[in-house]
Amino acid sequence: MSEQKKYFQFGLTQHFPCNYLPEQKERLMVVMNHELLTNENYQRLLEAGFRRSGNQVYRPHCQLCDACESLRVPVKEFTPSRSQKRIVNNNKDIHVNISSTEKEAYYPLYERYINTIHTDGGMYPANREQYNNFIFSENVAQLFIELYLDDRLISVAVTDHLPNALSALYTFYDPDFPKRSLGKLSILSQIDIAKTLQKEFLYLGYQIDACSKMNYKNKYYPHQRLKQERWQRINK
Repeated sequence: MSEQKKYFQFGLTQHFPCNYLPEQKERLMVVMNHELLTNENYQRLLEAGFRRSGNQVYRPHCQLCDACESLRVPVKEFTPSRSQKRIVNNNKDIHVNISSTEKEAYYPLYERYINTIHTDGGMYPANREQYNNFIFSENVAQLFIELYLDDRLISVAVTDHLPNALSALYTFYDPDFPKRSLGKLSILSQIDIAKTLQKEFLYLGYQIDACSKMNYKNKYYPHQRLKQERWQRINK
């Protein structure tokens, strides 16, 4: 008897207040059997507009709102803007390192970042349990893109490492360096690393034009957005 194929099962959450658009109600479609996740089929889920938080994989499924649009950058076609070139030039003293494992220095940096920059967010105050449950996956390979100033770790971009793509999960950085644009520098570093690894895309999560905290991802051209189940190219 042949082995029975296993398929993902999906469920819907209740409606709850949206974290990004206060006037809206949010509902998520979630993967119920995340233990079936692999690098290959997580990439397929990304292509369909899903995203992960820890072991949970989800996508917005809101009846009256479609503001969340998955965004990805075709890295071989990416052309940095003048302001992005300035960010790179202004940070030539920063060294980029790639790690495949977490380091003990990450959590203190994460804690300082959340407790300094995101005091109005749902992750404040930071704690290690929340950090572990949010950052790590039991089934998806990860890279940690580290930025060092001399010997000081100043930024970590947590990045899922998939067969044909990288997916930016979260970046946290040292709040002592606001003029260095470390969040933008980390995205530019992820694009460069994706090119080096011969990946096709860097996924940046959900773009929400109406939310000032979530509309920074559309500055990398060209990019593609998932609209009505089709990826559409956006040129500058």
